[in-house]
Amino acid sequence: MKDLSFDALVIGGGAAGMAAALELAEAGFSCALLEREGSLGGVLMQCLHNGFGLIEFKEELTGPEFAQRLEEKILASGVTLFLSTTVLEMETVSSPHRLTCASPEHGMMRLNARALILAMGCREKNRGNLRIPGSRPAGVYTAGLAQRLVNIDGFLPGREAVIIGSGDIGLIMARRLSWSDCVVKAVIEIQAFPSGLPRNVAQCLEDFNIPLRLSHATTRILGKDRVSGVEIAPLENGFPNMDKAQIISCDTILLSVGLVPENEISRQAGILLNPMTGGAQVDARLMTSAAGVFACGNALHVHDLVDYATEEARRAGAWAAAWLRGDRAPPSIRLVSGPNVRYLCPTRAELGRKNKIYLRPLIVKSEVKLEVKLNGSVVESINKRHVRPSEMLWLELDPARYGHFEGEAELEIGLS
Repeated sequence: MKDLSFDALVIGGGAAGMAAALELAEAGFSCALLEREGSLGGVLMQCLHNGFGLIEFKEELTGPEFAQRLEEKILASGVTLFLSTTVLEMETVSSPHRLTCASPEHGMMRLNARALILAMGCREKNRGNLRIPGSRPAGVYTAGLAQRLVNIDGFLPGREAVIIGSGDIGLIMARRLSWSDCVVKAVIEIQAFPSGLPRNVAQCLEDFNIPLRLSHATTRILGKDRVSGVEIAPLENGFPNMDKAQIISCDTILLSVGLVPENEISRQAGILLNPMTGGAQVDARLMTSAAGVFACGNALHVHDLVDYATEEARRAGAWAAAWLRGDRAPPSIRLVSGPNVRYLCPTRAELGRKNKIYLRPLIVKSEVKLEVKLNGSVVESINKRHVRPSEMLWLELDPARYGHFEGEAELEIGLS
């Protein structure tokens, strides 16, 4: 078995993993990047639509173009690549950390490093998460799988489709299927508002006259060997009104009901996970409960834009480099989610420097105040014209302006 050592290891070769590895290489540390697929880029390679890169590269790119920009830098950086490589086990109790991996080219390997970065991305929720009654006919796909079938493999999943859930991948696939001569009968959303970005609702549904049924539950999937239809009912007082239920005939169902950070290997290694995000619990420097192990991108929390995941990964790479140099985190302030905020990431902020904090709203509302409270007193208030759960917010937080504290201080960030 090969036994190799590096300063740092990055798990995941998508945008976040590549950005983190680049930071480490530019800081002068040896770094290996592990990717289970045969090429870099992750899910970006099947996202043929544009809209990527406006923040990171200041121009509009497709998913593969965005990935190519980072891959070109990786290939010129000296980062060691292990493609088609699966991490079987991660040991983080002592330093150096160790990964046990397998690949067709190298066989079984042990890779050792003082710093690890988790950038495994996320996965889609499936029918098992929803518990929709009915049989198990062919023709039920997650939206991401259907996207891969159409854009990479060249297969059309069906001719008449219903999309359950209004996540961005589902909205984009509604447009993609329409372009491919597949009739999209409707998009069904159990919430009273869309889960996807407003621009995708406009460009992918409204421009193609595809109905969006808000506040509707999917109560049954019909069909024996192949999907023949789906039963939906409007929600009234929080429950489906079966007297108003209707059946929409279709031969294909796409599920676009949310994403979950990919952290099975983290859980097995004993790394503490945040129950609100599904990603690791991290401090102000994006370090997990295991010393020297950092997390970023969709493996940490699900981002709206790959640009945000890339920016966050660069910071994770920079903090990992600081860790390797012996720089340890100073005292920090605890952050807590206030009213109408689902989660904050990270959940601590360092004294004496600016901290970038991401937060996910729980409400759809115009003219909102984002308030930062120190031990119950408002110390900062920011006006927001409109907030919605489908759009993540962020703010630059500078605890140094709030003075010095004795004992444990707490900053609450909420929306009102």
